[in-house]
Parts: sequence; C-alpha cells; structure tokens
Amino acid sequence: MAESETRYRVGGMDCAACATKIDTAVRRVAGVADVSVSVMAGTMTVRHDGSSDLKAIEKKVTGLGYSVAPLAGSAAPAQENGAQHRHDHQHDHGDHAGHDHDHDGHDHVSHDHSHDHGAKEIEGLHGHDHAPMAGPWWQSRKGRLTILSGVALVAAYAVGHLVPAIGSYAFIVAVLVGLVPIARRAVMAAFSGTPFSIEMLMTIAAVGAVIINAGEEAATVVLLFLVGELLEGVAAGKARQSIQSLAALVPKNALLEDNGQTREVPAESLAVGAIIMVRPGDRISADGIIVSGESAIDEAPVTGESTPVRKGVDAVVFAGTVNGDVLLRVRVTAAAADNTIARVVKLVEEAQESKAPTERFIDRFSRYYTPGVVVVAALVAIVPPLLFGGSWGEWIYKGLAILLIGCPCALVISTPAAIAAALSAGARRGLLMKGGAVLETLGKVTMVAFDKTGTLTEGRPQVTDIISFGLKEAQVLSRAAVLEQGSSHPLALAILNRAKADGVPVPPAFELEALPGKGVSGKVGGETLDLLSPPAARALGALSAEQDACITALNDEGKSVSVLLVNGIAAGLIAMRDEPREDAEAGLASLKSAGVKAMMLTGDNKRTAAAVAGMLGIDWLGEMMPEDKQRVVGELKRQGLIVAKVGDGINDAPALAAADIGIAMGGGTDVALETADAAVLHGRVGDVARMIELSKRTMGNILQNISIALGLKAVFLVTTIMGITGLWPAILADTGATVLVTINALRLLRIKI
Repeated sequence: MAESETRYRVGGMDCAACATKIDTAVRRVAGVADVSVSVMAGTMTVRHDGSSDLKAIEKKVTGLGYSVAPLAGSAAPAQENGAQHRHDHQHDHGDHAGHDHDHDGHDHVSHDHSHDHGAKEIEGLHGHDHAPMAGPWWQSRKGRLTILSGVALVAAYAVGHLVPAIGSYAFIVAVLVGLVPIARRAVMAAFSGTPFSIEMLMTIAAVGAVIINAGEEAATVVLLFLVGELLEGVAAGKARQSIQSLAALVPKNALLEDNGQTREVPAESLAVGAIIMVRPGDRISADGIIVSGESAIDEAPVTGESTPVRKGVDAVVFAGTVNGDVLLRVRVTAAAADNTIARVVKLVEEAQESKAPTERFIDRFSRYYTPGVVVVAALVAIVPPLLFGGSWGEWIYKGLAILLIGCPCALVISTPAAIAAALSAGARRGLLMKGGAVLETLGKVTMVAFDKTGTLTEGRPQVTDIISFGLKEAQVLSRAAVLEQGSSHPLALAILNRAKADGVPVPPAFELEALPGKGVSGKVGGETLDLLSPPAARALGALSAEQDACITALNDEGKSVSVLLVNGIAAGLIAMRDEPREDAEAGLASLKSAGVKAMMLTGDNKRTAAAVAGMLGIDWLGEMMPEDKQRVVGELKRQGLIVAKVGDGINDAPALAAADIGIAMGGGTDVALETADAAVLHGRVGDVARMIELSKRTMGNILQNISIALGLKAVFLVTTIMGITGLWPAILADTGATVLVTINALRLLRIKI
C-alpha cells in the first residue's frame, strides 16, 4: 500500500518536550510509519499507509492538550526516496510542469493560526496556546493560569502572616492551583508513552515538597515553572514570527485588469495569466512578468538587497516586492499558493521538521538522560539516610531539586531552535536549505564545483567588442541591429539589447532573408547588408588576412563573432560572450578566504571555458558531458573533500545527486526551489559563501546552547548536593536555561551575512 503524507498545524507547542510527547503518542497509532514535528514552525507531518484513522491521530494530540488542524491539501503520496524524487525532475521542464506539488489550498499567506472551539475547550489541560504570538501574553490561558497561581501564592503568604495556624494549608491550596493542570498533562503524557516528562518531574517534586512540609517552596516552584513556560511560549512565538512575517509581505488585494477596467480582488484569487496593475509604492501581489512599464523595484523585503533594481518589459518580479515610481502592468505567472514567498514558507516549514544529525543525537541522548536523572535523584534521596545516617527530610529535598535540575528541555531545544532560526534567516535572504542535515553539512564543505552558464555567468550572451572597418562603431551596431529585428536567437538579442542600451537608431529593413547556417541579409537605405558567421564571410572572400586574424584572436578569448558586410564588403565585427556575473569574482574570493576551494565544470568548449576561468581565477574542466561532471564530483569526494555542486538544477542532475550538497542557482523557479538540497534564489555567486558562513555560525550557536544547558545543570547539581541551593533555584536552572538557549538561538535571525 502506498504511503501517504498528512500535515497538521499544531497549536501550543513551546518547547522540544512538547514535540517529543506528540511524536511518541502519534507513533503509537496503527498504520503510522513516521512522524516529524517542528516546534518552531508549529507543524507536524505524519506519514502513514492510508489505513490510519486520522481522527485517532488528532484525538491523541488534543488529548495531550494541544490543538490540531490538518493543513488543506496536505495529503499526498510520500516519496520513498527523497533523493530520487529530487533528481528525477531535473532533466527537463516538461516533466516538471506536470508534477503535482500539493500546493492546492496551501496558502501560507492566509494561514489561520487560531484554533477551533473544540481545541480551545481542552487548552486549559495543557496551558499552551498561541496567544504569545497572537496577542498580549496576559490574555492567553497560560498567562491567566500564571497570574492566578501568582495571586494564590501572594494570598497564601498573607494568610500565613495573619493566621499562622492555617498557613501551611494555604500554601497547599496555592500549590494545587497551578499543579492540577500540570499533573493532568503529566498523566496524559504517561499514558501516551512519555512517563518521564517535565510535567511528571514537576509533579513528583511539588508533591514530595508538600509531604516533607516544604509547601511554601512547592508553591513558589510551581509559579516559577509556569512563568518559565510562559517565557518559553513567548520566545517560541518570536521565532515563528520570523518566517510568518515573510508570508505577510504579500498584499491581501490586487488590482485586476478585466476587459479594459480595473477592479480590486483578493490576491489569492488571481489566476495564472491574469494582468494586474501595480501602482507606484504598492507591493506586488503575485509573481509575474512585466507587460508594460519600467520601474525601480525594491526587493529588500525578499532578498535583503538595499538598492532597488530597475526592471522593464519581460523582467520577472516577485510577490511582496515594492514597485518604485512607475505604474506597471504585470502578467501573473504563479497562483497565490505557488508564488515564491508561499513556496519559501512551505519549504522552510518542511525543513524545520527535518532533523539534523546533531539533533537526532541529542534526542537519543535525552531518552537515556532523563530516566538516568530520575535514578540519580532517587539515589541521592535514599542512600545517605539509609547508609550514612543522613536526615531523610534534607536528602529527599535534595533529590527533588535534582529532579527539576535534570529536565532536558534546554538541552533538547538547543539544536532545533538554532536550526529553525538559521533556516528562517537564510530564507529571508534568498538562501533555502532543505532541513537541518543540509544546514549542518554546508559548514563542512571544502570544495564547491560550479557550472558555468547561468551560474558563474549571466546565462545570456552580451556584446563585448564592436570593431569597425571604415564605419563608426555606432553605425556597425545600428546596421547589425536592423538585420536582427524580430529574431529571438540569443546572439540576436545580445545585439538588440546593446543597440537599445547605446541608443543607436534601428530603422526598418526590407527584404530580410535568413541564410540557414550562415546568417541573415536585408536591404536598408539603399544598402545591401549581411550579418554572417566567419566561415560564411570567408567563403565569399570578404575577409582580409588582418581581419581574419582579428576574428581568430576574439575566438581565442571565447567570443562568438558575427561579420557585418555592407554591399559585400566587410564593414565591422561584433563579438559576443556570456560574461561572468557581476559578483562572481567577489563571491569566489569569499569562498577562498573561508578556506573553501572552487572549480568550474562546464560542457562549453575549452577555449570559452579557459577564457571565463581566466577572468575569474578559477580551476576548470571543459567539454564535459553530464556523466563526466558526475564522475569528477565522485573523484573529488574520494580525495576526502566535502563537495557542494552548484548548477541550474536541470542539466546538472547527475552531479547534483553525486555531491554531498546540491545547490540550485535560479530566480525562484520551480526547478530551483524543488530539486536540490539547497537553492540560491537570487542567483548571486556570493550567496554560496554566505550559506556556508550561516552554517558555521549556526553550529557555533548550537555548541554555545549545549554548553549553556549542560553548564547550568552541572553548577546547580553541585550546589544542590552541597546544600547551597534548593527547589526554586533548581526550577530557575531549568526554565532559565531553556529561555537563555532560545534567546541565544534567536540571535541568528539578526546576523549579517
């Protein structure tokens, strides 16, 4: 039976312990093959064989006190082999166009993060909700419970001061106010397969404290626990906002052009092919191509670029970017659920559910760590009184404190919090990484193998040289452009674009005639013009030895040459070449300074490859078939290098598959987004170095987080056994470490790369 995949929006997850409880409970449902839960994205993906009772899955989650709702259009046959799925769609655009990516109804821009009434009814059981994100913390159920517990504790202190005889009972009541919801959650988690939850440890510690007549401290600890959970919720909400704010960039409405009239419609209703008007200062409401108008587009909200980009007819624009100074008409190329930002949000959310090797190790470690803490706490409470005559009350108290110190929350959240923040930070800069494993591996890359065309170069020829024989350069360009009018050939477009840029006149031509394999001819202003390939010009005997030598020199520089003849006499040469991207040299320099080697693998001829590589100062191999690139990547890996392959995601499929990390370079196309391990959306060579730098910073942040989590626990473990600290510092050590780790991870959202 084919596996299916269903995604859910889960409300109320604030820490890694929440995700672990949900994961454990759902895995127990019959037919469930795999579960991925992301605290930071607030999502859960369940892979099942189709026989699973989805209602039973939802009931398991709501039984733990969380709200859950299926994401529309999320059910899909799961791919048995992610890598195979990824690369099977790289060979041509035709295959890709027919592939269903399950975006239907999955509009990230309009996700409703509120939860249904039924879910709200049981929220009090868990005390979790999305309120820290959606409104002031004090309006959330968790906030209200924390305030109520605080009021009960203050009241207990007042009663104890005024009527000392019943003071102890007042503190027991204060304990129960906050502990009952916690204890109910602990029992639910235990029945769902997680007996050693933080709620269970908290319940045991609080009840034990009451039994040994430490009710005052028990009430204080319960309040501090609730405050800590509230802070965790606020921090988790801040982390989620980073990617949701990206989705919020897309305007809700659009001006649709319909039968010569414009009317305002919801942006999510726009169909592919529709024409929309974008006024100066407005955000563009859909991915599209400019039909008329030329304006400066501020892409900073999406790409981080501070300088507006000038774009005109036929230029691609992205949803969420801001039109500058001229009214634009834009033809929509992607529905709302499929625009660049929606797909980025979807990919980041899915990536946050994918665990990195470090995260998987921490998860496995915590499974043994928590029961181990319970055993140590029991030994501390029992062994000294039994064997060494210690005071039962004193050592039970210390054992209870160790229970609280030992909670693994901060340790378990240390990795996913940092990875989620890094994935979000990368997405805002057009750097997409599909999961923690990809992010972690990127920092270890020691060799980057680049494709040439469209990766290190612009991917389209440009006029580099205009050489005249008697005429002015502008006259040579003008006559060549006359002959190329109406042609869509890349070399023709290069000449027409240069003519437009230089402002040379392009009068209409007469009797235009294509000469297959040779060039084009026509008449204008009484002149017979021919624009021919060098062999065709030689065949006519139109080239002198000196002119032929000039062509050979240009060819040696990797340039294509067209010869202009006026009335059968050579009047000039136009040389064209696919030039390196503006930032290619600086991007390669950034890699070199980071200690990462780079080389170019291209199918282009060796002469052109050598010319481009010489300009960029990079090692190269030319005239390579796709299987040759794959072989070279394999050889580099056998030399002990960690290899990233950067290409356009289409003709480099074998090499992308063979590399440790495949990086697609592209302007937000389906291929660039969907096929590789990572994608550089905005085509900057320097972004590869930025991606590697982001990975290194993230791994450093994770190391800091683990040090904070374990360091605080070690300090408080020693001070507790020595009798210096007690229950309330112990709970501060736990919740304080969790909050510190989350805040430290959130620093990644603000890094400059």
